[in-house]
Amino acid sequence: YKKNILQTIFSDHFEYIQYALRPGKNVMDNIKRMIHCHDPSYGQAVYGCPHCGKLKSVPFSCKSRFCPSCGNMYNQKRAFRMSCKLISCNHRHCVFTIPEELRIYFLKDHSLLNCLFHAVRDVVLRMFSKLNKTENFTPGFICVLHSFGRDLKWNPHIHALISEGGAGNFTSWRPNKHFDFRFLRFAFRKVLLEKLAHKLGSSFLKLKNQIYKDHPDGFYVRAKPNLCSPDITIKYISRYLGRPVIAASRIDSYDGDSVTFHYTRHEDHKTVTECLPVIDFIKRLIIHIPDKHFKMVRYYGIYAKHHKQEKNLRQCLSPQKQRYLSSLLDWRNSIILTFGYDPLKCPKCGTSMLVLEVYYKKTALFEDSKGNGLWIVHAPYSFFAVRQRSLNQNKKLHNQRRGESLHSLFCYVIFYFKSIIHYLGRFAKFPRKQERVRRAGLSRRSAVASAAIFPQRVVRIPRRA
Repeated sequence: YKKNILQTIFSDHFEYIQYALRPGKNVMDNIKRMIHCHDPSYGQAVYGCPHCGKLKSVPFSCKSRFCPSCGNMYNQKRAFRMSCKLISCNHRHCVFTIPEELRIYFLKDHSLLNCLFHAVRDVVLRMFSKLNKTENFTPGFICVLHSFGRDLKWNPHIHALISEGGAGNFTSWRPNKHFDFRFLRFAFRKVLLEKLAHKLGSSFLKLKNQIYKDHPDGFYVRAKPNLCSPDITIKYISRYLGRPVIAASRIDSYDGDSVTFHYTRHEDHKTVTECLPVIDFIKRLIIHIPDKHFKMVRYYGIYAKHHKQEKNLRQCLSPQKQRYLSSLLDWRNSIILTFGYDPLKCPKCGTSMLVLEVYYKKTALFEDSKGNGLWIVHAPYSFFAVRQRSLNQNKKLHNQRRGESLHSLFCYVIFYFKSIIHYLGRFAKFPRKQERVRRAGLSRRSAVASAAIFPQRVVRIPRRA
């Protein structure tokens, strides 16, 4: 297989990264997965044509957020999940930044990035709650952490997509197009510094007082109005909010010692070309690998939990459209939409190929023709077994399992109707147990025994004189 330029850079200097830089275990795992992405020796699926017997192998991807190709696919799926939560209203894109003096603390301790999320959450909820304290309006907003700038340097900041309106305790929705810039700047500065002081202790107090003097206008928060209608918002999310650190197309050249890449500068929108030693380039990239299980995207407000006014709000994507779009996110449909060809279409006869075998490293997992489950055999024997096995039997196996699934569906429908009949039978009018005891004049124990023997009869026994 052919490696891309980023895989070549890291594979050439893998030993230096491992023994000289010595990053953490999570960073090394992501680097190894990225280097071996689409490597057939680390796993592949074998497809076969049932008509002409043509075989095709598809290597597995690494599923790492650090990989540019897999990170792009992860970005598309994440953008779809974010779009499913959006309410049909205008949204505003806000950016919350921090000064350079604080960036070193977040670099040394990545757990402090949670304080960045919590500060943005508290500030936005407070801004909407001030509109009416009785209503306590709650907006919906999505926060995405970017730890890098366009020049790949360490610059943690939060991109927030905030709805221009909120749901109250009694009012279903109230639009709010006015965002108080002054309040956002001062409140974000105060809340973030208080949280960092609580985490870092007394050693942070001197720097905290100095930051108040150096930044009298608060921290920079960009919250200018923009035309973010629902359709534009969905496209904006998929294009920008969840992108990888660097795309392979931005790397211009690599000669073994230095790497040349380009980016567009924010200030004047000019294209800047930068040449770095390869070790410095690697260092800039690996510091942006997130910790394991760290959530880079977080939902707050009415997007985070069920709100009492949620049933009165209309979403951007209807449930029917969500089901249709989710079916387009699998591997086959993604390639069809991106590159314009079907990867499972036989190049000889045009028949759709079937899954024949799945390899994991040097072991092959495949199903026998009788449907007895998975066999594990060595790869050389498995390769010749694939040649000798008839693809028609594999097709029969698919048809057989389809029939079994229909039988299971039929049994489920029967069970469902029986449950409904049993549930409705509970509301039928039968005499209560206490009434039957009163009428019979018996003790509770004898009445229960008689009711167990004769459930529809009431035995009368004359009382003693």
